[in-house]
Amino acid sequence: MDKLLGGPLLTTLLKLAIASVVVGIVLAVFGIRPIDLWRDFIDTFMRVWEMGFDAIRWSGEYFMLGAIVVIPIFIIVRLWTVLVERNGKNGPQS
Repeated sequence: MDKLLGGPLLTTLLKLAIASVVVGIVLAVFGIRPIDLWRDFIDTFMRVWEMGFDAIRWSGEYFMLGAIVVIPIFIIVRLWTVLVERNGKNGPQS
């Protein structure tokens, strides 16, 4: 457990408590309240989440647009290849 926490449990908890108080004082000097920090964190997370879904929506639209062109061309090329190969095997032999 000491390796995980970086030392004895009580010492680590005391260091964390002192660091929390110091950071809290510094943030209070700048007028930052805990609820504001939490709200900003949640808002940032939600914006990143929405950007992810916007990216999926954006890529989905372009995927569909490209597929409307690419898939029929692929089918035509495959059918053409099969027909040419079939005619080549069954065609006139010299």
